[in-house]
Amino acid sequence: MGVVKAAIGDGVLTFMWVFCASTLGATTSVIAAAIGIQGMASLLITISLVFILLLIFGVIGDALGGASFNPTGTATFYAAGLGRDSLISAAVRFPAQALGAVGGAMAIVEVMPLEHKHKLGGPSLKVDMHTGAIAEGVLTFFTSILVLCIILKGPKSPLIKNFLLSTSIVTMVVAGAKYTGPSMNPANAFGWAYVNKRHDTWEHFYVYWICPFVGAIFAGWVFRLFFPHQSKTKVKTKSKKA
Repeated sequence: MGVVKAAIGDGVLTFMWVFCASTLGATTSVIAAAIGIQGMASLLITISLVFILLLIFGVIGDALGGASFNPTGTATFYAAGLGRDSLISAAVRFPAQALGAVGGAMAIVEVMPLEHKHKLGGPSLKVDMHTGAIAEGVLTFFTSILVLCIILKGPKSPLIKNFLLSTSIVTMVVAGAKYTGPSMNPANAFGWAYVNKRHDTWEHFYVYWICPFVGAIFAGWVFRLFFPHQSKTKVKTKSKKA
């Protein structure tokens, strides 16, 4: 029953995340035009919006019992020895996240104003398949390492943590823009691939599922290699709380 509740929470949270995060491009453009900002300076607006979203979704995720909207996050913490998930619970949660992402993508397409719909569409491959796969894996690896370091080894202030996370995510998105979009989130990629009828292709599975998971798992292993005591401490602490 606990696994089912976790999967439902994941599905709901992922639905909300894909719906909200998909508006970042349009919202950034509207705010930038209103205050007269152009070019790279508009990234500060995007970072601020992601910062707000992470704060809000952190609260919602906790309220839903530790729900997650990114399968690679679960894989990273599991590989680092920090997660409470088993392979069975992950096998239930990941499809729920994918279904939630499909719902979020379909919903935002329906309600987004016509003048901003061109900013929707999700991640898409802009290079050859193998280059895109490597890019998605590498970007997910570095993002996952940064998330682990910021959350577990970073400053104690939640606000500073969220700022660092927001800046890291936006930086990786900009770095991967000319390769894969990027996604670094298989559920989000699946939601938009489903809407665009590309979800059942080998290209999608290879670039947006296999390689991000490989990058996330390697990130967890690397963190565990350099901070073995961190992993043992966190596992003991979480087992007591459970």
